[in-house]
Amino acid sequence: MRGRTWLGAALVLGAQLRPLWLAAAVEVHTDKEVVAVNGTNQRLKCTFSSSSPVSQQLSVTWNFQPEDLSSHEPVFYYLKEPYKPPSGRFKERVTWDGNVERKDVSIIIWNLQPSDNGTFTCQVTNWPDVYGTIGEVRLRVVQKVNFSEIHFLAVAIGSASVLMIIVVTAVIICRQHRRKARDKRIEVADTEL
Repeated sequence: MRGRTWLGAALVLGAQLRPLWLAAAVEVHTDKEVVAVNGTNQRLKCTFSSSSPVSQQLSVTWNFQPEDLSSHEPVFYYLKEPYKPPSGRFKERVTWDGNVERKDVSIIIWNLQPSDNGTFTCQVTNWPDVYGTIGEVRLRVVQKVNFSEIHFLAVAIGSASVLMIIVVTAVIICRQHRRKARDKRIEVADTEL
């Protein structure tokens, strides 16, 4: 009977500790989608949280999945120091922009092209937290900023400027009208005396 009690206690304890073990995994955080203009540079932000302090064995892997769903391509790797890809579409076009002490493992892609449309994945392992989520960023490279966005911004700024000019002009006219009326009253009072 005593053996069953210990077994039951161990099972209960194991069931209670399991969520703690799952909570020890690395969590990766990225933007869901990023829109960038063709020919520009874009920072792909990736941060992480871990129940363990940042270790010397921390590794970061960035990969790319094109929109046509062809095979994954390596983009960037970090282990104690950043390693650029030796070949491929991102050779000479990607730089490290992270700080592992601040739990930031971001990169910058230079000279974006329409062929860069797709999904970038960011995976972090921080020993002993080797399991966890993989961050995904969908990148859309557009030819230029939508006219509607620029138009909306221009209309908003223009409207605010016109409204400000109207208000300032109305205040100036009212003050001048009051000043003239006051001067006229003073003049009439002086002539009556």
